[in-house]
Amino acid sequence: MMLAAACGPGGDDAGGSGDSTSGGSAATTSPAVSTAVVDIAPKDGATDVATTGELKVSASGGKLTSVVVKDDKGRPVDGAISADGLGWTPSGHLDTSTQYTVDAVAKDGSGRESDKHATFTTVVPKDTFVGFFTPEDGSTVGVGMEVYLHFNRAITNKAAVEKGVTVTASPAVDVAAKWNGSQDLYIRPADYWAAGTEVTLNLNLNGVEGAPGVYGKQHKSVHFTVGRRQVSIVDAAQHTMTVYRSNKVVKTIPISSGAPDHTTYNGKMVISEKYLKTRMNGDTVGFGGEYDIPDVPHAMRLTNSGTFIHGNYWAAPSVFGNSNTSHGCVGLRDVRGAGDPDTPAAWFYTHSLIGDVVQVVNSKDKTVQWYNGLNGWNLSWSEWKS
Repeated sequence: MMLAAACGPGGDDAGGSGDSTSGGSAATTSPAVSTAVVDIAPKDGATDVATTGELKVSASGGKLTSVVVKDDKGRPVDGAISADGLGWTPSGHLDTSTQYTVDAVAKDGSGRESDKHATFTTVVPKDTFVGFFTPEDGSTVGVGMEVYLHFNRAITNKAAVEKGVTVTASPAVDVAAKWNGSQDLYIRPADYWAAGTEVTLNLNLNGVEGAPGVYGKQHKSVHFTVGRRQVSIVDAAQHTMTVYRSNKVVKTIPISSGAPDHTTYNGKMVISEKYLKTRMNGDTVGFGGEYDIPDVPHAMRLTNSGTFIHGNYWAAPSVFGNSNTSHGCVGLRDVRGAGDPDTPAAWFYTHSLIGDVVQVVNSKDKTVQWYNGLNGWNLSWSEWKS
């Protein structure tokens, strides 16, 4: 019966057709290979790779759709695919002594994908550098505060280091950086900060080559707030200091500044340190054994070279407001031990912030050097940026 059924009318044609379809090899078409080609530099397995300029991903015959780069701790590396889809570069520096993985995908015009994977390891530095910064994170400072960085290694590639150091403010204001030598970097706006400004210093120095073979090893954000505006004007000829808050006079204090043979610098000076009591020894600033006072009260530093505004308990009260007798500092009447809150020195100390401006006028001396302390305000904005 099975045979009869197979040999019925038209069975040979039908059966023959069925046999050729089901009994022979099926004719199949392989999917076309993507024309997109992904290229990764440096090559897979590369070592001693530079932290800048070498990592690049590109596509030909198609466009990149995904690029994922991670370090050996799984942290992603920021970067962006170009608008034409043909390239990708990292947005910053890679770190030193680190293995990275790269996974990239591209598509051709028909939507067919091509991918590539690579690993490489960055250079091992001969030495590293960091920047010690002022002001401190979380501090509230005066309107004259400059951002200051001292690097523990000499920097020769200053442009690269500057790119790794950014200062932003809210409300926004333009800032500019200026170097003194190879280790000191100062950053300030055109004029004093506005009261209430929030400032952020970002140090993104990991992998920055500051000098041949010397790489940065620092990634940190520092935030500080600008307090009320206080600027004090010391008139060396009149022996007075007038304290201005928000451009209004709040107090005038009798002072004694530098004697005729030890005059006080003119110019805008910024309080950079505060000490309730400190020792002042003439040996440390070139005055030999002329003085050694172990407990100078209410002392606030104005220059690196030793100019302070401080309390003075050893001079007669009649000195203040009448004569200049110091070795270059600005003295205010005080008591030994800094224990009397009602003295002029105690008042000024209590009402001052690191970053406040003390400007000396009418002294028979030169203007303080801009790098002698945080005193860049003595340069015009064009001089600062030059």
